[in-house]
Amino acid sequence: IARAVLKDAPILILDEATSALDNETELKIKRALDHLARDRTTFVIAHRLSTVRNADHILYMEAGRVLERGTFDELVASGGRFAALVAAGELQDEEETAAAVSPG
Repeated sequence: IARAVLKDAPILILDEATSALDNETELKIKRALDHLARDRTTFVIAHRLSTVRNADHILYMEAGRVLERGTFDELVASGGRFAALVAAGELQDEEETAAAVSPG
C-alpha cells in the first residue's frame, strides 16, 4: 500500500489488502484506500464482502471464471451466488453480535 502511495500509479491492484486486519484497523485502511483510489482505476481482490460494498462494479468469480457481474445491490437483487454469500455473511454477523451481547 505504501508503494502505491509513493508511486502515484494511475492503476492500483489491491490483493486482499485488509484480509488480516481487525475491524477497527480495516476501517482506517479502507478510508485511506478510498482516498488513494479516487480518480484511478482500482482492482480490489477480496473475500470480505465489506471490502467491495461500495465498488462501482463487482465481478464474482469461481475457479477463474466470471459467474456474475454488477454493483453490490444488483448482485444481491439477482439472488445468485453472490447474494447467497451476502445472506450467509449477514447471518454470521447477527450470530456474532448476539453472542457478544448475550449474558453468559
